[in-house]
Amino acid sequence: MDSSTAARLIEINRDFYTRFGDSFSATRHRIQPGVRRVLARLNGDESILDLGCGNGELARELAQRGHRGSYLGVDFSPPLLREAEAPPARTLQPEGFSARFLQADLTKLSAFSDAQHAFGSQLLAPGGWSVITAFAVLHHIPTVALRLNILRIVHQLLKEDSIFVHSNWQFLNSERLKARIQPWEAAALSRSEVEAGDYLLDWRSGGYGLRYIHHFAESELGDLARASGFRVADTFHSDGEGSRLGLYQVWEPAS
Repeated sequence: MDSSTAARLIEINRDFYTRFGDSFSATRHRIQPGVRRVLARLNGDESILDLGCGNGELARELAQRGHRGSYLGVDFSPPLLREAEAPPARTLQPEGFSARFLQADLTKLSAFSDAQHAFGSQLLAPGGWSVITAFAVLHHIPTVALRLNILRIVHQLLKEDSIFVHSNWQFLNSERLKARIQPWEAAALSRSEVEAGDYLLDWRSGGYGLRYIHHFAESELGDLARASGFRVADTFHSDGEGSRLGLYQVWEPAS
């Protein structure tokens, strides 16, 4: 895939989450079972960096659980971040729990350096986080090269004995969702310009929109883990129809 096509895919998703952030958020007001399974393994005092935090649902869940530790949510969508920062998110924070939010585009390698400038180097310093999450995020990142750039930054930001947890949409496991797949021509692209596993799905709530999604295989994620300095510690499926719509993995730094 050339750089102009990758930029076009990123723009498709940026436009979607800007135009449909509110209607998308209306469908995301509960914690997925797979996320609850991840939270159950935490001690309750970890520092958490939540990449692609969306409307702040994870921060609210952590607050309700009495989590003690710092939390930073990062997302590029202004509508979603407005909801994340609005009450009652601010009023639910228990003693010892600090939640902050940052607008940043993970597809731009300057995002973390910009964040350091905005929040202070201590928040995004290398080795600063116990847990980094990316729920339903990596499948929006085009090209292996860009995914590896982001994953290597994640590796740098983690402490020793830490984990990176991510989930990826397995929409091909649903006939209903497969019916939402659109031809690439709908986005002025062709199949030959994108990579294997890349798809264009439509959105019909609050208007008509398009989203770029990459459908990951477990082996593909394993290759990314090894290439970015991780090892896969756990893999499981959860969420949706038959608990098969989310592919979750827990990675640990291998070095």
